Amino acid sequence: MAELTYLGGYPDPLKAQVQQLIATGKLGEMLAKRYPESHQIQSDKALLAYTMGLKNRYLKSSAPLAKVVFDGKINVIKDALGLHTYVSRVQGSKLKAKNEIRIAALFKEAPAPFLAMIVVHELAHLKEKDHNKSFYQLCQHMEPDYHQLEFDLRLWLTWRDINNTNGSPAA
Repeated sequence: MAELTYLGGYPDPLKAQVQQLIATGKLGEMLAKRYPESHQIQSDKALLAYTMGLKNRYLKSSAPLAKVVFDGKINVIKDALGLHTYVSRVQGSKLKAKNEIRIAALFKEAPAPFLAMIVVHELAHLKEKDHNKSFYQLCQHMEPDYHQLEFDLRLWLTWRDINNTNGSPAA
């Protein structure tokens, strides 16, 4: 029986369904059918442009972003899928704070909707610091299928761990 590390907070009947998909070898097939296309965003520059496009569309008045990068050091299980940080620096007599978003490098190989979901999640932290009702409402405003994508991303991470692969479910 596969360990469902990424599905800890979900109800047991749902976990049982996932276990059944894993046992029959159909989890990867289901994900490949649902998310057949990857994305072309492979560089930090492309990720910044993509993120700024979403930010300018949905969060025009929010704080500016100083940096958006893929980060190979983010450990998906221990840390997160992405990180939103404030970097404070003293410049002369002023304290300057800059917003940075770091996305786990594994999302270079993820289906496009999963990258969108992670970017939306991190952008929402510009307005809402905590994972509260307002935060998730903002995520859904930017990505209406946010909750389904988050669940499917957890399934993809589970499938990826089981198969020890770095690619798409079709691989």
